Amino acid sequence: MRRTVTALSVTVLAAGGIGHALMTGIDAEIQRVDAFKDMKNRPRAGHGTNFLLVGTDGRDRITPEEKEKYRLGGAPCHCTDTIMIVHLSEDLERASVVSLPRDSYAEVPEHLDRTTGKQHAAHPVRLNAAYAEGGPPLTVRTVEHVTGVKIDHYLEVDFVSFMRTVDVVGGVRICTAKPLKDRATGLELAAGPHELNGGQALQYVRSRHVDGAADLGRMQRQQAFVAALIAKATSSGVLLNPVRFRELAWASLGSLRASEGFGTDEMLTLGRAMRGFSPSSSEFTTVPIDDVAFPVKGIGSTVKWDGAKAERLFRALRDDRPLAVRARSKAVKVEVAPDQIRVQVENGTGTAGLGAEVDAELRSTGFRTTGLAADAADRTAKRTVIHYDPRWDRSAASLAAALPGAELREEAGRGPVMRVVVGAGHEGVTRVRVARAADAGEFGAVPGSEVTCA
Repeated sequence: MRRTVTALSVTVLAAGGIGHALMTGIDAEIQRVDAFKDMKNRPRAGHGTNFLLVGTDGRDRITPEEKEKYRLGGAPCHCTDTIMIVHLSEDLERASVVSLPRDSYAEVPEHLDRTTGKQHAAHPVRLNAAYAEGGPPLTVRTVEHVTGVKIDHYLEVDFVSFMRTVDVVGGVRICTAKPLKDRATGLELAAGPHELNGGQALQYVRSRHVDGAADLGRMQRQQAFVAALIAKATSSGVLLNPVRFRELAWASLGSLRASEGFGTDEMLTLGRAMRGFSPSSSEFTTVPIDDVAFPVKGIGSTVKWDGAKAERLFRALRDDRPLAVRARSKAVKVEVAPDQIRVQVENGTGTAGLGAEVDAELRSTGFRTTGLAADAADRTAKRTVIHYDPRWDRSAASLAAALPGAELREEAGRGPVMRVVVGAGHEGVTRVRVARAADAGEFGAVPGSEVTCA
């Protein structure tokens, strides 16, 4: 994601009126890759333009000092660390950003393995493994296969371009509701607003161990960062200043790999159309998920998408329709979306059917219940109790907001599934929504203006 943000900033924010000669010089520095080699049987083209933005984990050009300071050591896996589809509307007034979890279950088409030279039949993988087997062409083919969205341009960025871009715009302001600490990346932020330089921003978007939400929580922070970067670039004047824009473009595009179709003309067209672009012109979501730990033989745990919802999401992209709903909602604001919280309901009372009733209410509100309510061993509970693993404390707090009067009770080692024992004092289920969203709608999409600092 940290590399992907760089490409997104240039794709969406390239300034118009700078001059064709300037952009041609920058264009010549872009490394080209044939991402659409031998492509056949592709999805039909929709309306608007679709970019596949990927960030690989290569770190060859990072200095030893930067590697140590920002904890960028270790061997790269030569796979895509982050994958996003960015859809620019046909009228160039909206950008829809869809994150695809790197561990998503996918099936790669038949292909030639670029490492071994062997021919492979179609087979299941984690989505990010497509790059290791077949590079950009197989990555594009696989994404098109699982989404049905035709990709128009491929962009691939790295650590260096990300850090330099953030530094050129003068740093980016992010806000966090609670302290964030990740030993793996060295991230340590107190609650509140922060101005991050390039290296600090890299730590922020890389961190996945700040809570139990792991990659899903990281993707939310990445989306918030993209919106903040757009806000800074559009408000700071860098895009209207030829000198500063040249610095930004060279920092970003000098280490970019892109398909042949993304060049000077495309950058200038986007720039002229988007002089008035702002965070409210963008919207962010993650592909709908059914199971965050779907086991696959020979691969391990994968992220399984909700097939029906995902198809509707990608159809909306093809049809060039907005994903976010701006209408206000009366639901209680929470930090973690209900569809990311798994719940097992038990009836702790003597009232027959109460467990099933609460299960259905939670499910209709968006929580991922098992649908199989059980009877608790103790049927004399007076108060509803939520048993949760402390690693998933944010999710537990969101669930508690939906169950007024419920008691939160830590249970180390429990894992991601919350256990709700319904008591006689159950007061019903309250609708909740993510605090950053005006109304997430069917796809959980939110405007960029909802995820930046107030």
